[in-house]
Amino acid sequence: MTTMLTWQAEDGHGLEGTRMLPGHGGFRALGRMVRVEPTGGFTASYRLVVGEDGRLARLSVTSATAERERHLTINRTDDGVWLLDTGTGTGAVRDDCAGAVDVDLAFSPMFNTIPIRRLGLHREAGEQTLPVVSVSLPELEVQVADQTYRTVSVLDEATGHAEIGFRWGDFAADLQVDAEGVVATYPGLALRLEPATS
Repeated sequence: MTTMLTWQAEDGHGLEGTRMLPGHGGFRALGRMVRVEPTGGFTASYRLVVGEDGRLARLSVTSATAERERHLTINRTDDGVWLLDTGTGTGAVRDDCAGAVDVDLAFSPMFNTIPIRRLGLHREAGEQTLPVVSVSLPELEVQVADQTYRTVSVLDEATGHAEIGFRWGDFAADLQVDAEGVVATYPGLALRLEPATS
């Protein structure tokens, strides 16, 4: 079932809205982000396709500041090759991205959902350290970084939530996710807004 999701930045200076269409193991998402910063901030939009195996298939991102607009398209082929295209007319660059199968877009809780769902960490206890292709905003610079996901508590049918420990370098947070593995609360980053009750 298609779902509309909205997160508000914990500091009150950003929003992300996403239309998510789940499939058999994978999903598609169309999202937009707005971030207000002392330097002017940025907007960004993305189209995300996660294959039925739970791995990234395609990501297209556009970011804009007052000064410029940037574009990035990432395709991951079936044989694990990543094709990175910055839209400058030079064509796609091939990279194995250290064997990564997941991508993380800065400021976005939506992208932490990819490895959590793929590994089923919200339903069965586990811990994985993964190479992840990290995309910065608004620069759209790409680097590979190791991230660790660990089940703190599996899905509680009564609350409809599970808790997943997330660590990246010196940063650590316990993410609350729903029954579909979608991030609901990301301490230090964002909180998913619930529909208003009538």
